[in-house]
Amino acid sequence: MRIDLSGKKAIVSGSTAGIGFGIVQGLAAAGAEVVITGRTRQRVDQAIERLKADLPDVTAHGVEADLGTAEGCQALIDAHPQADILVNNVGIFRPTPFFDIPDEDWEQFFQVNVMSAVRLSRHYAQGMKQRDWGRVLFLSSESALNIPTEMVHYGMTKTAVQSISRGLAKVLSGTNVTVNAVLPGPTRSEGVGKMLHEMAEEKGLSEQEMEERFVKENRPSSIIQRVADVEEVANMVVYLASPQASATTGAALRVEGGIVDTMA
Repeated sequence: MRIDLSGKKAIVSGSTAGIGFGIVQGLAAAGAEVVITGRTRQRVDQAIERLKADLPDVTAHGVEADLGTAEGCQALIDAHPQADILVNNVGIFRPTPFFDIPDEDWEQFFQVNVMSAVRLSRHYAQGMKQRDWGRVLFLSSESALNIPTEMVHYGMTKTAVQSISRGLAKVLSGTNVTVNAVLPGPTRSEGVGKMLHEMAEEKGLSEQEMEERFVKENRPSSIIQRVADVEEVANMVVYLASPQASATTGAALRVEGGIVDTMA
């Protein structure tokens, strides 16, 4: 299967590092024009520089915006009013005992993880519908189904994202615009890497040992029994963004190594 996204413009929210940047790399390698977003100009420029080091001929744009706010989403929309592919990736997570999560954190997680996707999808999906082609993708998580006790507020947002993804797919019924959710598990992204590094230092373990212990103790049902690579998640997103995935919509596709113990 040769995926060719030449002539398509893709926006990936929260894409200066981690899974977001991996998705940008995958889409750009398939020929798409890409828009990288981040909260600081420095991070955005660094990401574009990294991308062009690997793919010198890529057409890449950068937008500095806080997508956890309505104003930030509007800034992105104003800079790039149209897209063929939207990947709602931006998100935050933070392990916190349930009884210690203040109202402000619930609100912050909802605004960043959920409302950013709502605002961007509400705008870009309309243009896709008018042109009768498009791809909207939501980065959910196995935590949407397997709510982690150490991050109930995070799990809540990922369950919400899946609901929105399914609902929007039905709203766009009969068009050539598909909408899907992708569910990664623990992935070797910048954020997870930092968390595991801090845990390793605290317990006096190597990062590799900490990764293995984390999976064993926190995701014991994992079938692959390891943390996934960013590229493994990005590959699924690139496929779903492709013309080849035209009959896949309203779905929740798991790239979580079998953690969720169901067959469907």
